[in-house]
Amino acid sequence: MSVVLAKALLEKLNLEAIDLDLFRAQNEEAFGGRLFGGQVLAQALAAAQKTLYDHRPCHSLHGYFLRPGRLDTPVVFQVERIRDGRSFTTRRVIAVQRGQAIFSLDASFQLPERGLNHQVQMGSYPSPDQLEDDQAVAARLDLEEPRKTWMTRPKPFQTRSVSPLDLPPVNRTEQAVWIRFSSTISSPDQQQQLLAYASDMGLVSTSALPHREHLSRDHFQMASLDHTLWFHDDFDVSEWVLYVKDTPVTGGNRGLNRGTFFDDEGRCIASVIQEGLMRVADTNHQG
Repeated sequence: MSVVLAKALLEKLNLEAIDLDLFRAQNEEAFGGRLFGGQVLAQALAAAQKTLYDHRPCHSLHGYFLRPGRLDTPVVFQVERIRDGRSFTTRRVIAVQRGQAIFSLDASFQLPERGLNHQVQMGSYPSPDQLEDDQAVAARLDLEEPRKTWMTRPKPFQTRSVSPLDLPPVNRTEQAVWIRFSSTISSPDQQQQLLAYASDMGLVSTSALPHREHLSRDHFQMASLDHTLWFHDDFDVSEWVLYVKDTPVTGGNRGLNRGTFFDDEGRCIASVIQEGLMRVADTNHQG
């Protein structure tokens, strides 16, 4: 099932050109009634890539989630060609549904260059072979609906969490998970699109970790507000990639979340920062 969903996601990233710098995308089937932000982010990047004159990898992108996306309406992406330079190219993308912007993206692309190199170390984590698949762990848990269905649903990415899902988080500000796309990819552009998609998986909820000892997931109203992603090196998401996420601060009903991606050899391949809405909901409120 994961392979089928992976191939379906690749189809959703193959946008339809409907006019100059105007593209239409189809939506994944989603659980919960709204589009997954990672889908819109990845498709916006795909739209920007389609307007490049030559192959230039994306090195950074910054997006704002403006409105919840609707499942029943295709997303139209309008691309503005901000700049085409000798080394760098800049694109701006607006994602629209029913005449309203739901997402905006600025992306920068660079011809590959050589330079000085250093990186943070990956740290010591269990290998994916030492961990159990998250879907299998969730299937054993005694969970109420709809959370049971949510956690056991098939996904285009396999995930194996370093901290077992069957243990409650206590006073933690970090979580790490191994991810792997369930199909092979030959296109470098699609590699970046898929990592952009994955960078929104479970990131916004990281800022709730330090508070989960006293508040259950049902008490949080959370939504992604903005999302910045930097690509540092080549990678293959059909091989295991470690996604380490942490939260340095919350305040003003917003939580800040950071993430770093490493390949299985310990190379730092990408970094992400996201701010999310983080309100404590009153589950006893009636009406």
